[in-house]
Amino acid sequence: MSGNIHPSAVIEDGAVIGDGVEIGPFCHVGSHVKLADGVTLKSHVVVAGDTQIGPETIIFPFSSIGEIPQDLKFAGEQTKLIIGARNRIREHVTMNTGTSGGGGVTRVGDDGLFMAGCHVAHDAVIGDRVVIVNQTAIAGHCLIEDDVIIGGLCGIHQFVRIGTGAIIGALSMVTNDVIPHGLVQGPRGELDGLNLVGLKRKGVARADITALRVAFQTLKQGEGSFAERAARLVQDSDSDYVADLVRFVTGTTDRHFLTPK
Repeated sequence: MSGNIHPSAVIEDGAVIGDGVEIGPFCHVGSHVKLADGVTLKSHVVVAGDTQIGPETIIFPFSSIGEIPQDLKFAGEQTKLIIGARNRIREHVTMNTGTSGGGGVTRVGDDGLFMAGCHVAHDAVIGDRVVIVNQTAIAGHCLIEDDVIIGGLCGIHQFVRIGTGAIIGALSMVTNDVIPHGLVQGPRGELDGLNLVGLKRKGVARADITALRVAFQTLKQGEGSFAERAARLVQDSDSDYVADLVRFVTGTTDRHFLTPK
């Protein structure tokens, strides 16, 4: 092992520390923790529980990673937190391990940005390139797919799914599922359109953007239930983006959907 570990840091026996890991002053690393190559713990970071942190992830001061869930049903069972590569986890972030009732694992993908004070609860699944802004709370059992941006001071209700590329405006409380590339805003989050800016920045072809806009209007004004309207979309479009939207809407969920107004 090569790296730089400050003498004031506490590394419990059994912890696995990769090459090039930097652990700053007054950090505490538990006995079941695995830090991959190039991980940086700035200072005053606690990494506990059965927690794996992927290569080149940086964790800033006063974050608490891998502590037990904030769930009264948790009875001390052995559960996990798995964090991917190249994440930036800023000050005072909290991420908890899973629960036996939720599958036992909380998962965070690669290349995410978790800004100061945000929370990822037990059994949540966070995709790649997700941005969660300051003081936002992701409740237990949520699914946040790739390329989602969630603004500051938001609350995401337990079991909610947020589809690929969606954006949630600041100060929103999201209580139901959000379609891929949806735009949600308002104190009680409402589906207010598509994340067109995000689609354009990603370089999505104009034909696919047009197909998504047509699909959105069909979901908004078509006949039948929301799920029935979504199922018909695959008959009307050959866009992969529309197909992904249909996959999401027709998938398994424990919540209703935010529907277009």
